[in-house]
Amino acid sequence: MTSATAPANRHFDLELRLFIEAIYLKYDYDFRDYAAASLKRRVTAAMTRFGVQTLTQLQERVIHDPRTFPVLLDFLTVQVSEMFRDPAYFLALRKQVVPFLRTYPSLKIWVAGCSTGEEAYSLAILLREEGLLERALIYATDINEAALQRAQAGVYEVERLSGFTENHRASGGKTSLSDYYTAAYGRALLDPSLRSRIVFSDHSLATDAVFAEVQFVSCRNVLIYFNRELQDRALGLFHEALCHKGFLGLGAKETVRFSAHARSFQEFVGPDRIYRRATV
Repeated sequence: MTSATAPANRHFDLELRLFIEAIYLKYDYDFRDYAAASLKRRVTAAMTRFGVQTLTQLQERVIHDPRTFPVLLDFLTVQVSEMFRDPAYFLALRKQVVPFLRTYPSLKIWVAGCSTGEEAYSLAILLREEGLLERALIYATDINEAALQRAQAGVYEVERLSGFTENHRASGGKTSLSDYYTAAYGRALLDPSLRSRIVFSDHSLATDAVFAEVQFVSCRNVLIYFNRELQDRALGLFHEALCHKGFLGLGAKETVRFSAHARSFQEFVGPDRIYRRATV
């Protein structure tokens, strides 16, 4: 790093801290403990989108023009997902976790950081195929209101369906994915009966508390965007929400191993990042 770039980076870091603090004070969205490197990339992309040269200029728009923040939120929150993403994870759920879920008279599942709903609907389909959906309730939460609205609609582009179908088949799907949607005019509408078992709601892992006891938490590819402190807070919420010996599913690059709650979970299906709430 040259002497010229170091002060510039320090200046940007200062602006970024002020920017994130301003968002928290103005809108109550807390990004202060998100991973710095990822946050920088997303904020830089937002600056290009809004045509500003400095974060101070973007901050002015965010504070004084309420139309700016919803657009910015799509940059600050990662909205990349697909149905049955990482099929091996869903196959492990079918084979290893579902037998335990069958033992509960009713099921509550929390999909934390649900984005535009693909993970929640995937779990709903899996549970239907396993004969469990009618006694299950899925809480799907996110901080992005626009993403939640898209999730509630249950409408996806037809060109994405081939990938979804391939994932579903690889996950051990017992039916055809086409049984669960109606396609027309380049869009696919998921079966409303799936939606009836899902509650989409605003919830922040940075600021909000546990809202229900659940048997299974799926929070995949969310913790990688948090710093260690916020990861620990989220894992603490999951531990608190899970019933005795409940299950936690994380993303392929996420782990509880180095967290403050490492002893609160036991590895259940290691390669697929499925854990079980420890009895201690």
